[in-house]
Amino acid sequence: MGGVRRFIVVMLFDGVDLLDVTGPPEVFALLRRETGDDTGYEVALAAETMDPVTTAAGVRVLPDITFDEASRRAIDTLLVPGSVEVDEERRVHALTDPAVVGRVRTLAARARRVTSVCVGAHLLAAAGLLDGKRATTHWSTAQQLAADHPEVEVDADPIFIRDGGVWTGAGITACLDLSLALVAEDYGEAVALRVARQLVMYLKRPSGQSQFSVPVEPVSTTRRMAELRHFVTERIGEPLTVADLAGHAHVSERQLTRIFKTELGMTPAAYIEAARVEVARNRLETSDDTLDRVATACGFGTSDTLIRAFRRKLGTTPTEYRGRFRRSG
Repeated sequence: MGGVRRFIVVMLFDGVDLLDVTGPPEVFALLRRETGDDTGYEVALAAETMDPVTTAAGVRVLPDITFDEASRRAIDTLLVPGSVEVDEERRVHALTDPAVVGRVRTLAARARRVTSVCVGAHLLAAAGLLDGKRATTHWSTAQQLAADHPEVEVDADPIFIRDGGVWTGAGITACLDLSLALVAEDYGEAVALRVARQLVMYLKRPSGQSQFSVPVEPVSTTRRMAELRHFVTERIGEPLTVADLAGHAHVSERQLTRIFKTELGMTPAAYIEAARVEVARNRLETSDDTLDRVATACGFGTSDTLIRAFRRKLGTTPTEYRGRFRRSG
């Protein structure tokens, strides 16, 4: 790779989500291991003082430097994690300590690039860094972010969003996808893919992919449902309909719909489509079949139907999915 090491500051404060703090540095550390190059990233955990910081998980973390020390250096990337509280009704609320917000504002002024992980977007917004920008956060606090900051265009669906020099990530594990995207921007796609393989993430999810996954493999609670799902799997390439499933189960279509909604939380048609998408994903990852062949093999009939299903279920296209997730060898 060569060049100067990029200085990354990860902010620490009491109650911070632990994985928000530890996930991205793991990605950046793997970059060095994969390339064998001493250049790359210099990651520092920064806090108000050098005292241990207690995370939301109860694990104490030692800072590397103070905020004051960090502010005296040129920062390549400022990474802002978040913290939440849960009320008596189990509702999640993002926290924005004014002192932390002030530090975010100061350090961001020294940074080339600013990123937030999960509910850290609330701190960026409170610091005025998301004004007029499109941003995401964890789905559980997206409404709060939109209500507290109407000047921000909140989109709760993508796993991460880049708007200029500001990046925002969705759920906690999306910090890995966001970190890989940063690596790709800095050192290229090939290096990022090598890191992703070490993380057993296949490759990388595109930013537009939905943070809401399709539950194609929920646990079956009855033998009848398990048999119905097996029936779908065995005939995935056929023009399978809800009527076919109802006939196989010897129930009416209306009763079949009730069974699927009760056990799997979705309609029979939605399950069939999700199952087809899952099989198509595997073929796109492991074969060089054309989209038409994939569509036929998975029961979609045409590539246009396949494309529409991928957009609806995964928020991406089959071609983009294959480009990101194609397994080598």
